[in-house]
Amino acid sequence: MKSNLTQINSSSALVFNNPELFIEGWYWAIRSQDLKVGEVKPVTLQGRNLALYRGKDGNAIALDAYCPHMGAHLAEGKVEGNNIRCFFHHWEFNSSGNCVDIPCLGKALPVKLKTWHTAEKYGMVWVWTGDTPKQPLPFVPELENEECDFAFGSHFFKNCHPNVVMINAIDAHHFNTVHNFPIEIVFRKEELNENAITFSNTTRGGDESLLMKLILPFYKNEGTYSMCYWYGSTGTVTLGPDFLHFYIMFALRLVEGGKTEGQTILITKKRPGLFGWSFNRLILWLTLMVGNYFAKGDTKVFQTIKFNLKTPTKADQSIIQFIQHYEQQKPLVWGTWENPSTRRGEEAGVVYSACSS
Repeated sequence: MKSNLTQINSSSALVFNNPELFIEGWYWAIRSQDLKVGEVKPVTLQGRNLALYRGKDGNAIALDAYCPHMGAHLAEGKVEGNNIRCFFHHWEFNSSGNCVDIPCLGKALPVKLKTWHTAEKYGMVWVWTGDTPKQPLPFVPELENEECDFAFGSHFFKNCHPNVVMINAIDAHHFNTVHNFPIEIVFRKEELNENAITFSNTTRGGDESLLMKLILPFYKNEGTYSMCYWYGSTGTVTLGPDFLHFYIMFALRLVEGGKTEGQTILITKKRPGLFGWSFNRLILWLTLMVGNYFAKGDTKVFQTIKFNLKTPTKADQSIIQFIQHYEQQKPLVWGTWENPSTRRGEEAGVVYSACSS
């Protein structure tokens, strides 16, 4: 334990809490319901300006925002079938970004806009920030193969980096100091793949507490609390008694100044029939109440914190493990989505080596 705590902290990390870098992966762009067929919307994602439109076939298309002719923003344009036409001089581009028509020439030119892979899940349009998706969309591990119902919680901004917001959910000691939870929480980590890691509670206790005496009969073993992180910026919380788990997704993205924009999504397994639909509305409402309870105590911290983990303790083990996992993923530059410079990559290799030793 001692070596893990001393090998890496927030001052030695190169990517974690860095306002200029983020991890290649899937990031939420817009609510699906806010992009109707025939609509085009401007979206700034991880510092890059995009135009998102939904063609006649219903597919969401993401492409770089500016027309290669004179730089007009394509979100000012018009969707025609499955194509987008620039407002300024009516250059037309298909869903692959290829120019297919220039009215003043009566033909197209061999010009191509950069397009980005999109997918839809949990009511959101997601964009992959690299060339080819290497991992799946973020999902709740317990619901991986289930059809789900969902509802939107809060859309919020925080005055700190998404990484700092994310690690709050595995800050074991703050459950005691901020939320007055009467047990010592210890997490077990499991890496699902190079871009996903889970932290699950392994402890049971607090029998002297009235609260724990009331809720422990609903747990056969340790209390269910699990956090799954995707690309370091999207997390799913699973908690609740054995007979009913609540699922909350926090989809975050890095905005200018190293700050956070986030969307909360409430999730539950789809249940059949009218009764199932009505029951799920209740479950999603209860999920919102549970999420609000845990969020209200932390909100003010995120507005003033200047995160710097100089003196990690044993209770910070899971945070250290998260940072190590995060540092081993592929970074991109905020705004350009390019790979960092060779020099920065060489420096990162030193930290990655230390993390894995």
